[in-house]
Amino acid sequence: QVQLVESGGGLVQAGGSLRLSCTGSGRTDFSIHPLAWFRQAPGKEREFVAAISWNGGSTDYGESVKARFTISRDNAANTVYLQMNSLKPEDTAVYYCAAAFNIYGLGRSIHEYNYWGQGTQVTVSS
Repeated sequence: QVQLVESGGGLVQAGGSLRLSCTGSGRTDFSIHPLAWFRQAPGKEREFVAAISWNGGSTDYGESVKARFTISRDNAANTVYLQMNSLKPEDTAVYYCAAAFNIYGLGRSIHEYNYWGQGTQVTVSS
């Protein structure tokens, strides 16, 4: 079955950096579909963070992370990354990667993504 496994979360001080990774398995066509990162803080809805097209040629970012986060992918490894710089306490959340096998463009809605990872906790202390 399809699996997405995130890693790289942890505790970091404000202003610091973290790099999240997410590796997919169970399908042979990860490399032709968009991948994305979302996050969910306690008591809040799941929020779009970033998305990347199949070849990395197009990316999209949520307003709150633009210019601080960078999404990238390695199709040979079925892996998507999220480089997070200048972290703020309000970035604290569980971060989820997601794969969309029904669309080819970039999506911001959770409903456009078919498969989700288990999540990795990111905590930013002030």
